[in-house]
Amino acid sequence: MTREVVPGTVYVVGAGPGAPDLITIRGRALIEAADVLLIADSLVDPAHAAAAKPGARVVGSSARTLEEITGLMTEAARRGEVVVRVHSGDPSVYGALHEQLVALRAAGVPVEVVPGVNSALAAAAALGVELTVPDVAQTVILTRAEGRASTVPDAESLRSLAAHGATLALFLSANLIDRAVGELIEGGYRPETPAAIAYRVSWPDERLIRCALGDVAASMRQAGIDRTAVVLVGAALGDDAAVEAARSRLYDPAYGHRYRAAGEA
Repeated sequence: MTREVVPGTVYVVGAGPGAPDLITIRGRALIEAADVLLIADSLVDPAHAAAAKPGARVVGSSARTLEEITGLMTEAARRGEVVVRVHSGDPSVYGALHEQLVALRAAGVPVEVVPGVNSALAAAAALGVELTVPDVAQTVILTRAEGRASTVPDAESLRSLAAHGATLALFLSANLIDRAVGELIEGGYRPETPAAIAYRVSWPDERLIRCALGDVAASMRQAGIDRTAVVLVGAALGDDAAVEAARSRLYDPAYGHRYRAAGEA
């Protein structure tokens, strides 16, 4: 069923990690329907802007403040236009979404959020790994190092999160990687914990580097990576016997459920 596009509404669309064909069908349809397309031009492939209909107003947001961005969207929505705000990845994770929603709702502007493929999940796909391996890791933590652009609550410091030993995805921390790795190791991960660096995942210049956690910083420097990278950490990324032998009970012949009796092969 095709969803109706409502004039006077702001649609916040996740464009995915990079490749233009990793956007959702709904997201692409909204871009094509937009009267005003406000796009995170420093992070989103220009192909998305090229999909706008003739006459649509396409605006880059990289040089604009929050007030300018929300003001533009509010004015256009009040004129009855279809407004589409395009973010990289998924808007709900490090998308600066919250403050935009607060401003638009305060202005009485209807808003709908359309999810996108998160870069950590795209990295796992590119690496050919599962982040939640039975009996190895069943929790995924999405976090970042504390830096100039954002503070981190004390209870969510990298040292604290490392104590869980879960699969961890480190965002927006390439320029702080030495400190971040140090805190993760101090918190409980072993230096030899499997890790992977995903640079511009799904873009034409994508780079994937597997290494131990203790070697992440040096590997990034050697590769010249100082931005636009997600670092994955955790035992689920390994290839040791425990990981290789792990399997879900759901598909085990001895495990019965409503769709299959135990013992059926």
